[in-house]
Amino acid sequence: QALNMKVSWLVIWAGTLVLDAVTADCNITSQTVTCKESGKSLSNIPTNLFQNVTKLSLKNNKITLKDSDKEILRSFINLTELYLNENMITVLYNNSFCSLTQLVILDISNNHISTVHKAAFAGLNQLSVLNLSCNMITQLDSDVFASLRSLTVLNLQYNFLKYFHIKSSFKLMRIVLAGNPWTCSCDLLDLQIWLTASSVTMEKENNTTCTFPNTMEKFSIKTAAIQPADCKTEKASLGNTVISTSAIKLKSSALLTALTANNITGNNGTHAELPLPGKSWTFLAGVLGFVLSTTFLIFTAVKCPTWYHYLISYSHRRLEENDSEMFEQEFSADMSSFPTVSSTNNEDPIVVFEKIHAFEPVEDGFIEDKYIDSYVTDES
Repeated sequence: QALNMKVSWLVIWAGTLVLDAVTADCNITSQTVTCKESGKSLSNIPTNLFQNVTKLSLKNNKITLKDSDKEILRSFINLTELYLNENMITVLYNNSFCSLTQLVILDISNNHISTVHKAAFAGLNQLSVLNLSCNMITQLDSDVFASLRSLTVLNLQYNFLKYFHIKSSFKLMRIVLAGNPWTCSCDLLDLQIWLTASSVTMEKENNTTCTFPNTMEKFSIKTAAIQPADCKTEKASLGNTVISTSAIKLKSSALLTALTANNITGNNGTHAELPLPGKSWTFLAGVLGFVLSTTFLIFTAVKCPTWYHYLISYSHRRLEENDSEMFEQEFSADMSSFPTVSSTNNEDPIVVFEKIHAFEPVEDGFIEDKYIDSYVTDES
């Protein structure tokens, strides 16, 4: 029995040491459990924490809020305050805190958040204070906070917001918008109207000024001269442009549908009516005809001399028989006029033709024709 008592005391002592190691940074009171895991270079939310923790501070770490971190957060169903400021969070995805239904304060300032998904804060029905300051948010809509029915304080200072589309039904008590490059144009009109008409208090109003345009620089976004009439005119012109663009798209779609229907009808063997050609087809046909006619004229001009010489060779008349006999007589007379010289040797007579004068053909008005019948040549 004494041995059993010693073992029991040893187990209790060891459990106490382990419990002290786990809850070394946690302060347990009768109502709250506060755990501080700040400045420990944590890349993940620790798992060795009490499940009934109500206040959790994880500031100044390297947490990126991965899927594994979301799973760990789901176990802290009693959490009322969560501090994730000064971490490495870049995107707030949908349902990032969906299980923290008791959360009242959420601080995710001084991160690198550039994108906030529409349902990022879904499930936070009791959230009252949300701090998104000192991030890199460039675009935000009040629909992101539509599920936050109990939200009273919203801090958006020192981001990169140029405008903030907000609906009149959005309810807040305090809002901080300083340190953003606000553009005081029609895109900011709904925010200006909401700030003026609602009972919300804009903190640091003197530092919440226009950056663009230059004519409104240093003016408060709440009092900057944005004319609703000009915005209505601009929206009307924009609406007309959108309507005309939509009409063009509808006409294009109708034409495409008609062409598709005609093609289908043609494939089935029935008569398919094609759309009438436009002016572009007429212009193309004219250009094509001009090119073809010009090419034909150039080809004709190049080939015309060749065709002429080819045809002119068949225009000579044939030589008559009288003409051939006259030619024979003239040739015989010319041959008889040549002297003949005989050598003393009778066995080998030598006929010597002496050129008395050069024979020059007389132009008789006829051109030698290569198509003379063979019988004429034989008689000559």
